[in-house]
Amino acid sequence: MRKAGDYLARRATDIVDEALTDTRVVIINGARQTGKSTLADMCLQGRPGSVARYLDDPGTRSSAAADPVAFLDTSATMLIDEVQRVPELWLAIKHIVDRDPRPGRFLLTGSARLLGLSALPDSLPGRSETIELSPLSQGEIVGAPDGFVEATFGEGTRLRVAPSELRRRDYLELAARGGYPEAVRRVAPRRRAQFFKSYLDDIMSRDIHQVAEIQRGPDMRRLIAALGAQTGGLLNYSRLSSDLGVPITTVREYVAILETIYLIRQIPAWSANATARAVATPKLIFNDSGLASYLTTGVLNDTTTGGLLETFVVGELARQLTWSQVMVRLHHYRDRDGYEVDAILEDNAGRVVAIEVKAAETVRTDDFRSLRALQRRLGDRLHAGFVLYCGEQQLPFGDGLSCLPISALWTTPAN
Repeated sequence: MRKAGDYLARRATDIVDEALTDTRVVIINGARQTGKSTLADMCLQGRPGSVARYLDDPGTRSSAAADPVAFLDTSATMLIDEVQRVPELWLAIKHIVDRDPRPGRFLLTGSARLLGLSALPDSLPGRSETIELSPLSQGEIVGAPDGFVEATFGEGTRLRVAPSELRRRDYLELAARGGYPEAVRRVAPRRRAQFFKSYLDDIMSRDIHQVAEIQRGPDMRRLIAALGAQTGGLLNYSRLSSDLGVPITTVREYVAILETIYLIRQIPAWSANATARAVATPKLIFNDSGLASYLTTGVLNDTTTGGLLETFVVGELARQLTWSQVMVRLHHYRDRDGYEVDAILEDNAGRVVAIEVKAAETVRTDDFRSLRALQRRLGDRLHAGFVLYCGEQQLPFGDGLSCLPISALWTTPAN
């Protein structure tokens, strides 16, 4: 991977480079301030004659809207940054790549789930590939391998991880830092808090209004705060509607908007024939644990601390899924008998790795209660079960079950 100055190399770099060799339109999508523009610039360095257009510039934006075809007139790779700002470009891009199907024609970046926006007139089936850029992973920040997901499906119960010097306080500090590059660079907590405040102000004034016209801005702010306090919990629209005094239809609409701009993520519930009593309600996490931590400043308790660490862990797993060589889906599990598992990873062969998160430095046999219940129901389909905790070492807890330090997520190399 490339590295220049204080730029932290992204694992997505190789994925984008590879996509540009065989795909006409490559889209880097993700939240504001995750480094999409910087990543795109780095990927253009090896492509002679490439052209970059930044639609945050008013003049460039006006030119693109006035004459999209002339704006796109180049035979080299063109980077268009924040392409959702000029929806008129979309049909012009489609027209060009339909008549000139060479790969690597356009590299687009956007701060919303572009293909789902009603403002865009058409999608690009068969012509484009979208690469989601999340906030920095812990491995990207510290230069560690980030290979846990691949290793678990390769090694299963034979997986061995290194001891950790990190403890509960350290993990909470990492969670509070999050992964936005600017937040990572700010060491002082007060300066980092200022970044998150400005970030939310930007979200309200720019991103949200790009995808929808909301009538009640204060209600959206209150919803974001309420979701921050509930990160890692089940998404209960009725409760949110009652607590905020906002119609449930509005809550659903606003949650969908926050997903569109990558502020939050829903983790779908998992079920199988062997677990017919599963509850279908999704969980909600913030895409960045640092932002969730900022929203809970001054109200931390056992519940919010547990939710924050779960958000941190599940976020790291979700990031690894974007570059893992193993095709894996991420879910959570909860059933009507009171058993719940924070993360369920299932590969295409139906093998399951189940993960519980504990905000403690020690682990007890009872912490494996839900994993054992799932193991009884799934049998050989359960490839491995882990409790990730804030302690030092890996310890066995019966056939196919063990506890691991949370840092195993990023310190474990892939197979």
